[in-house]
Amino acid sequence: MDKKYCAYICAGCGIGDALDLEALSEVVSGEMSMECKTHDCLCGKDGRAFIEADVAGGVNTVVVGACSPRVMTREFDFGQDKITVRANLREQVVWAEVKPAEGEEPNSSAAEFLQETASDYLRMACTRAKKTALPEPFHLEVLTRTILVMGGGLAGLTAAKEAAAAGYDVLLVEKEEKIGGKALGWRKSFPTRAPWTDLEENPINALIAEVEGNSRITVKTATEVARISGSPGDFGVSLKAAGSKSEWDAPAKVTVEDQEKIEKGEKANPNTGLKKYTELNPEATKVGAVVLATGWTPADVSAFSHLGYGQIKNVVTNAEFEKLAKEGRVPASVAFIQSPGGKENDKDFPYCNSVTSMVALKQAQYVCADNADGKAFIIYQHMRTPGHMELFYKNAQSQDGIFLTKGSVTGVSENGGGLRVAVEDTLLGENLDLDVEMVVLAAGMEPTTLHEYSINLAYRQGPTFSDLGLFDGYADSHFICFPYETRRTGVYACGGVRKAESMEEAVDDATGAALKAIQCIESVDRGVSVHPRSGDATYPEFFMQRCTQCKRCTEECPFGALDDDEKGTPLPNPTRCRRCGTCMGACPERIIGFKDYNIDLIGSMVKAVEVPEDDDERLRVVVFVCENDAYPAIDMAGMKGLGINHMIRFIPVRCLGSVNMAWIRDALSAGMDGAMLLGCTYGDNYQCHFVKGSEIANKRMENIGETLSSLGLESERCAAEQVAITDYDKIPQLLNDFVEQIVEMGPNPFKGF
Repeated sequence: MDKKYCAYICAGCGIGDALDLEALSEVVSGEMSMECKTHDCLCGKDGRAFIEADVAGGVNTVVVGACSPRVMTREFDFGQDKITVRANLREQVVWAEVKPAEGEEPNSSAAEFLQETASDYLRMACTRAKKTALPEPFHLEVLTRTILVMGGGLAGLTAAKEAAAAGYDVLLVEKEEKIGGKALGWRKSFPTRAPWTDLEENPINALIAEVEGNSRITVKTATEVARISGSPGDFGVSLKAAGSKSEWDAPAKVTVEDQEKIEKGEKANPNTGLKKYTELNPEATKVGAVVLATGWTPADVSAFSHLGYGQIKNVVTNAEFEKLAKEGRVPASVAFIQSPGGKENDKDFPYCNSVTSMVALKQAQYVCADNADGKAFIIYQHMRTPGHMELFYKNAQSQDGIFLTKGSVTGVSENGGGLRVAVEDTLLGENLDLDVEMVVLAAGMEPTTLHEYSINLAYRQGPTFSDLGLFDGYADSHFICFPYETRRTGVYACGGVRKAESMEEAVDDATGAALKAIQCIESVDRGVSVHPRSGDATYPEFFMQRCTQCKRCTEECPFGALDDDEKGTPLPNPTRCRRCGTCMGACPERIIGFKDYNIDLIGSMVKAVEVPEDDDERLRVVVFVCENDAYPAIDMAGMKGLGINHMIRFIPVRCLGSVNMAWIRDALSAGMDGAMLLGCTYGDNYQCHFVKGSEIANKRMENIGETLSSLGLESERCAAEQVAITDYDKIPQLLNDFVEQIVEMGPNPFKGF
């Protein structure tokens, strides 16, 4: 691409009032050798036409100095064959100016500092424009549009129906002899419409008939998935008869520790006896995306021995009671225990949530409906009925035969021909002994991925999801921001395998997962990523001649996008890639990069910042900022007028995991006084859009201290901090504290070299 450049600086939103635009234009035209123009309002109709006229005249690389790149994206989109780079002069320069405190004299150099910051951001934007190349989308030779749905329960059937309705062929695989799943054993379902009080007919039979009558849906019962290999748009699925053995069956659960050893080549994979996961069955059925709807199993409650499950007759789980209720075998007096009680007084049973609360309310109504003098006792620590289900709760509470109280169950014992439930710390202020015919324990809904290899993936990371150590075994990538998405690109979870859900929630969930699977296939067809960087046409490119087979890229990729051969050479799977750049950050040889995001590009931006010499008021701190949480939080701090220290220069990165330590070393070697990584939280408060990016970056930063020592620099000149998108009010102080620490240490001794 022969580039023709032009830069445009907007005077709107206070930019023209706070900055000397003529001086900024001279920086662009002089230092950066790029034509530069100004306009009063670039995002307006006239401003857009102003730029489009130049584009029509041959300009194909546009630099816009105006508002944040997070806003006005359509206004500054001039086509896929054009490059547009944004310099954030509004939120992170003009609006981020530090205002003097009340009664304090304004800093006479404030305007000068502001001008310097704006100049640096334009220098970096122009540098980025020069180093950016147009992406060349990756296209598969053959794209498969069929969607595999694993599981024929409520969620799986719904996903299959919705995908077929959108015009896609579906292969539905169910390990049981017939489809319908656990819903076949349910007597009634929760209310889904006003007045939100009455139980409704189970919809599963109507759904089964709809799926079986759909010509786009192929149903295979008594069948399991033996293996899934390949990538989105080109998965290969091997099937087997349910319960039969295959060469890929796991003889034992793979622990997280085992998996780490397997990935490092220190231990054979117990699934295959091999160290790699790249086997491909040539007879495999081809699919484009996978919906994982393998459901849940009742959590084990036998560990709570004082409740008698497995020891005392007529102590059953809620799932077992539902089956009895459908068969019409409901006793006249039943105690529904929602929490273990005893030493676990304030806790619920494992994997319990609002669904188990609502199940107890539903089943209590069976007792009263089937017995004229029926009595149902619900003993709980937490009763959860969100949204409209509060009306369902109040209706059940008002029924004469249903008694609810908070309390701690200390024991269940046999009492003649019945059972006695001992309850302490009740709302009544006294202990209770309840004599009932049956006790029902609120067993939670464990995802099948916790214990079973419900999906057997030929991925370097391993065959299942429970080895990932996140979300208590649930199959998910980022529950808050990206529902349905798992860490295996192209595999979307719904229903009980993703979280404990009611039937209504499972239907919504399955519809969402089906749409995600469709989005995945269509994105692969266009050669772009699915999520979180939806529409990104770049993908990592490798200069293999310099690869040392260190395996760092393959080991650190959060999504299994890279396999490797016997020597450790990475084998890219571009359609699995999420475009986070973690592989780029991991590579010590700097041989991995993207067309618009690579080591040289960001390194050149760092070097484009003007570093003054011998001026304690003009120290320079570069902050590499995660574009997902930290960057928008900084924008919001600017919008709120909270102020950002004038010594700081922000460089947005795709993920902290993509930060190559070469950028830190080069920045300090070039005279920068400090460097910080600012990204998403990890650990218990995990928020990273790319799962491990922040954690990986933090570990890398811990190791850079030795490098700094070899340069004669203090390790405190580097820091890594985690913030959430809601921490905009905390960021200015966090940054100021770091700058003050740098000021106290004094200028970088490498200045001027």
